[in-house]
Amino acid sequence: MLDIQKIRADFPILSQKVNGKPLVYFDNGATSQKPQVVIDAIAKYYQEINANIHRGVHTLSQLATDAYEASRMKIQKHINAKYAHEVIFTSGTTHGINAVANGFASLIKEGDEILVSALEHHSNIVPWQMLCERTGATLKVIPMNEAGELIMAEYDKLLSSKTKIVTVNHISNALGTINPIKYMIDKAHEAGAAVLIDGAQATPHLKPDVQQLDCDFYVFSGHKICGPTGVGILYGKEDWLRKLPPYQGGGEMIATVTFEKTTYADLPHKFEAGTPNIADGIVLGTAIDYLNSVGFDAIAKYEHELLQYATEQLSAIEGLKIFGTAKEKTSVISFNIEGIHPYDIGTIIDKLGIAVRTGHHCAQPIMDFYQIPGTIRASFAFYNTKEEIDAMVAAVKKAQMMLS
Repeated sequence: MLDIQKIRADFPILSQKVNGKPLVYFDNGATSQKPQVVIDAIAKYYQEINANIHRGVHTLSQLATDAYEASRMKIQKHINAKYAHEVIFTSGTTHGINAVANGFASLIKEGDEILVSALEHHSNIVPWQMLCERTGATLKVIPMNEAGELIMAEYDKLLSSKTKIVTVNHISNALGTINPIKYMIDKAHEAGAAVLIDGAQATPHLKPDVQQLDCDFYVFSGHKICGPTGVGILYGKEDWLRKLPPYQGGGEMIATVTFEKTTYADLPHKFEAGTPNIADGIVLGTAIDYLNSVGFDAIAKYEHELLQYATEQLSAIEGLKIFGTAKEKTSVISFNIEGIHPYDIGTIIDKLGIAVRTGHHCAQPIMDFYQIPGTIRASFAFYNTKEEIDAMVAAVKKAQMMLS
């Protein structure tokens, strides 16, 4: 059992007021809040060991390098990667996806096919569209049903010898659907295709085991798992990372440079050009330590309780419709109220201290599927409470009354 009040005390922002009301933060799908241990770790780096890494023989450089590489090894252990050099630091999920898509440009030709799902965030659609424009490949879409679930029978039909890569999110940011990625990975491999999993929305709720999943690539962002913004991870199987060309050129990613030819450094440095986001890379390890101290099994159980409770309370509001009713779902609820634009609800309940997300959530094809402009999205974390859900429900009812 989680001691929620003790956990909430770890997050200083949760004790503040917004518009004179206690903050109720239900925009965790966009970014998580940060515990004091993470905030302190950022300051500690700059106060005590700030230096560039991998290049200096002086003490501070060695300390910073050791801390950075220790964080890489924490992440390797956390996701159960086989090797530390399969863990590449990026600026976030978007960077990781673009690095892989750019690398596949040398492997894709006209007539090849790339599969994406109807549930994707724009960051897992646009890079592949750009790749298809460059190469003449075809982008094909795995369709979804009314519940917000991918249709596996259609996925099976789409797979063929032309399929070169399947790219799908582990959990939908807009609907909370947990996709059957193990099945999808296995089927893709049977067809000879690689698989990239967008884990941005999954990693706050579960520990991905990349060896058990057998995915070829797995990407996620630090800021959604209680870590800093501007840092993320691209996991790639060693064979794939060796096969793909580097995404950027510059310092750190080279072995030798002459004006005639450059040779590239070994993994992971081949994909880490320039001075990295050192402080936040180190502190990402701190955030993962914190979440593991709370415990992902306990987090999953508690967040499921919040999801069930919020679903019951919101469903009781007349005229309210929930979008995304998958059997396998995490703690995200997207909803609208009949006859009222989601932006108007979001604006009013913000005045009551309730932070939710409104709009298409960078998943416009999902909104087009439902023929709506967007939704109100409440996304819950392990530091939220049922009392906060009650406050949100009361605020939504008040907004509904004011706007009807």
